[in-house]
Amino acid sequence: MVSPPRDFESRASADSAIPARKRELSRITQSSSGLARQPFYNDPMRRDDFDYVLPEELIAQFPAAERSASRLLHLDGVTGTCTDRQFRDIAGLVVPGDVVVLNDTRVIKARLLGRKQSGGRVEVMVERVLGADEVMAQIGVNHPPRVASSLVLAGEIVATVMERRGELYRLRFEGCRDVFALLERHGAVPLPMYVSRAADELDAARYQTVYARDPGAVAAPTAGLHFDRALLEELERRGALLAYVTLHVGAGTFQPVRTQELAAHRMHSEWYQIPQATVEAVARARSAGGRVLAVGTTTLRALESAAAGGELSAGYDETSLFILPGYRFRVVERLLTNFHLPRSTLLMLVSAFGGVENIRRAYRHAIERRYRFFSYGDAMLIERQ
Repeated sequence: MVSPPRDFESRASADSAIPARKRELSRITQSSSGLARQPFYNDPMRRDDFDYVLPEELIAQFPAAERSASRLLHLDGVTGTCTDRQFRDIAGLVVPGDVVVLNDTRVIKARLLGRKQSGGRVEVMVERVLGADEVMAQIGVNHPPRVASSLVLAGEIVATVMERRGELYRLRFEGCRDVFALLERHGAVPLPMYVSRAADELDAARYQTVYARDPGAVAAPTAGLHFDRALLEELERRGALLAYVTLHVGAGTFQPVRTQELAAHRMHSEWYQIPQATVEAVARARSAGGRVLAVGTTTLRALESAAAGGELSAGYDETSLFILPGYRFRVVERLLTNFHLPRSTLLMLVSAFGGVENIRRAYRHAIERRYRFFSYGDAMLIERQ
């Protein structure tokens, strides 16, 4: 579900699914000239100020042969300097006392195919598990299902539509005692729409971080996909602290921005948890002069949400934090992230962190140097502006 097409409901139709995908890819890849030439931000900011064009061949369709074999673009947010590196170089870019914070959410097999009672094909993308037999989900279908109607998924699962809440539906799986087990058995890995192939066993392993623990995400925290266990051990050997948060990635992170005026955009909320051990690790790093490196935008959003009162605090909550240029960061000083979709909230976030013009130049540099983009692509390390 990582990034639902803007016309998600058309995707389950045999007649409209492929055109919908092609329309979106066509918009992203309409030119090979690099970033769009219009001003990158205005006051007030607009969605199209964060647009760019990308050669289609730079959209990574498969992960690198080895997790840590990807490339790393290092951006200094103060000077705007870009340095080309290998991802394994990250071990040499931390010093004793730094804290590296990772999101330990685990991706569930959130995609289910089936049919309505009328026979029409349907695609269900689970957004959030509510209980042992209930979920919130997006439903891709030509005509929205009615409340109290049933869907038959994976040939044998009966799901009753309990209610509709905006773009999402509350579904109950009849006779189910463990939603996670049901999805593991019958679901598919929820690859994003720009990966133009079906998920396979490789994705079941590689669209998951090696440190994933807590199931609930419907998209991978992709910056973490680059780490293997040996590299994590090397970070610790060099004196870095490893700490964890949990943010179950959902539509709040990848929901498309449908309005030009960004002030009108509303994020879906996502559940996160900050352990006390992570609060203590951040405090210990700061007292020793270390820096806080967030692995991924989801980690950053969890940390910044938990520090909204001024100080980082432990606990769990919901966040709908939408970060735009001008945001005052309280916790994170370095951000490890992948390259993001045009006009996305994630591109807006990294622009706030590294500087709008710096990110614009960095993305142009990445396109010129043939970096691989999006979930299975290469990474950026951004030093805060």
